[in-house]
Amino acid sequence: MNKTEFSVLVRDVATGRWFVVFICFLIMSLAGGTYIFGIYSEAIKTVLGYDQETLTTLGFFKDLGGNVGILSGLINEIAPAWVVLGIGALMNITGYLMIWLSVTQRIAKPKTWQMYLYICIGANSQTFANTGALVTCVKNFPQSRGSVLGILKGFMGLSGAIFTQIYHAIYGQDDRGLILLLGVLPSAVSLLVMLMVRPTKSVTEKNELKHFYSFLYIALMLAGFLMVMIVVENRLKDFPQLGYQIVSALTILFLLSNLAVVVKAEMDNMKLQDWVSVNSQKDIKNNVEEEKQSNGGREEEPNSVKYHFTKIFKGPPRGNDFTIPQALVSVDMIILFSAATCGIGATLTAIDNMGQIGRALQYTPVNISTFVSLISIWSFLGRVIAGFLSEFLLQKYKFPRPLMFTVVLLIGCIGHVFIAFALPASLYVASIVIGLSFGAQWPLLLAIISELFGLKYYATLYNFGAAASPLGSYLLSVRVAGALYDKEARKQHHISESVLQAAHAPSPSHNQLGCIGHQCFRLSFIIMTLVSLFGALISGILVFRTRKFYAGDIYAKFRVEAEKSQGEDDRVN
Repeated sequence: MNKTEFSVLVRDVATGRWFVVFICFLIMSLAGGTYIFGIYSEAIKTVLGYDQETLTTLGFFKDLGGNVGILSGLINEIAPAWVVLGIGALMNITGYLMIWLSVTQRIAKPKTWQMYLYICIGANSQTFANTGALVTCVKNFPQSRGSVLGILKGFMGLSGAIFTQIYHAIYGQDDRGLILLLGVLPSAVSLLVMLMVRPTKSVTEKNELKHFYSFLYIALMLAGFLMVMIVVENRLKDFPQLGYQIVSALTILFLLSNLAVVVKAEMDNMKLQDWVSVNSQKDIKNNVEEEKQSNGGREEEPNSVKYHFTKIFKGPPRGNDFTIPQALVSVDMIILFSAATCGIGATLTAIDNMGQIGRALQYTPVNISTFVSLISIWSFLGRVIAGFLSEFLLQKYKFPRPLMFTVVLLIGCIGHVFIAFALPASLYVASIVIGLSFGAQWPLLLAIISELFGLKYYATLYNFGAAASPLGSYLLSVRVAGALYDKEARKQHHISESVLQAAHAPSPSHNQLGCIGHQCFRLSFIIMTLVSLFGALISGILVFRTRKFYAGDIYAKFRVEAEKSQGEDDRVN
C-alpha cells in the first residue's frame, strides 16, 4: 500500500459508517448501568432505611427513566445525534452524583420522591445513549438491522460486567463507589466521542454480514473472558485489587480490538468499489404488490371526508414509513407493546429482585454476587444470539421475527418456574434462562418495530416500544413482587396490617421486614409465569397477522436505494 492509498484508507476509516459502529460500541459498553441495580441497591436500602416495597419502587423509577425515551426520540428527529448524546451525558452525571451524595451522607437524607427523581434522571440518560447510537447505526446499516441491534444491545448487556470490573479496580469492595463511577465514566466517554456519531450514506457491501460476525467473535471472546474472571473472583475470598486492574485493562483492549475489523472492512470496500449487486426491478414491484394484497388493498380514494379524517391514523402497508400517530394506533403496535410489557416486565422483575431472592433462599453473598454479575453475561448472549440468529433465519428461510419473539417469551417461563418452586440449583438455572430471555427480547422487539413501521421516525417509535419495560416493571415488580414480599415478611414476624393501623405505628424497617424461605417469592413468580404465557399468546397473534409480510423480501427497497446511490457516486467520479 503506497502513501496515497494509506491516506485514502485513513480518510475512509475516519469518515465511514464502520467507524461509527465502533464508537457506538464504546458508548453502549458503558450505557447499561441500570442493569446492575442489584449490586448497589443494598447500600441504598441500608443507608436510607428503605423497606422492600420502597426499594422496588425505586427500581421502578430506574426502569421508567431507563426506558421511557420519547423525549430523546423527539429530540433526535430534529437534532443531530451528538446533541442527544450530550444531553444524555449531562443527565447521567447529575442523577447519579446526587444518589452518591445521598448514600455517602454528604448531603441531608433526601425524601423518597427526591431519590425517585434522581435515579429517574440518571437512568433516563441511558435512553439518550441508546437513541443516539442505535438509531444512527440502524439507519446506516438498514439491511443488517438484526445484527446491528444484536451486537449493540449485546455490548450494553455486557456493560454491567464491565462496570463491575472497573469499579473493583478503582474502589475495591466499596459498592457506593460504583454509584459515582456510573455517573462519571459514561458521561466522560459520551462527551469525548459524541461528534463522531453521525449518519452516513447507506451502501450495499458484499461482506457486510461477515464483518458483523467478526465483531460478534470479539464480543463472544470478551464475554467468555469476563465470565471466567467473575467465577474466579468469587471463588477466591481475597481477589487482589491489582488483579481487578489487570482484568479491566484486558477488557478495554478487547473493546479497542474492534478497530481492526473497521480497518479490514474499509480495505475491502476499497477493493470492491466497482462491485454492484444486481436485483431486478420486477422482483421489487412484485414484493410491493404482494404487500398491498396482504394488507387487503388499504388504498382509499382521496375524495371523501372519511379519507381526510382517517389518513392521519391509517398507516401505509407494512414496511413503509408510518407517521408517529399511525404507528401508535396500529393494531400491530398495540399487540407488540402488550406482549413486550408482559415478557420484559416479568424478566426484569426477576433481575431487579435477584439479590433479595438469593437472600430469601439463603444463598451466600458470594453466590448472590455471582448471580447478579453473570446475568449481565447471559443477557449479552441472549441479545447477540437473537439478533444474529433472527437475521440469518429471516434472510435464508423467511423465518418471521415475531415468531422468535414468541419462543423467547416461552423460554422465560422456565426461569420463573425455577424461582417460584425453589427447585434444586434454582437461581443458577434462573439466572441463565432469565438473562437469556430478557436479553433476547430487546433486539427482536426493536427490529420488529423498524421492519413493520419503517425507519423515518424510528427514533421515536423505538423509544415508545422500550416504554414497555418500566410499565411492566411497575405492574409486576412494584405492585406484585414488592407488595407480596413485604406481606409475607410481616406474616413471618407476626405483624398484621390491622395491628399497625390500630396502633398508628409506622411501617417496620427493612431489617424487621426480612423474609426467609421460598414462600417469599413463590406467588409472585407463579404470576410472572402466567403473565409471560399470556404475552406469548398475544405475540402469536402478531405472528399470524404478519405472516405474508415476512414471507416477502422486506429489505428489497433498501438494496435498490443503496445501488442507486452507488450508481450516482460512480457517475460523479
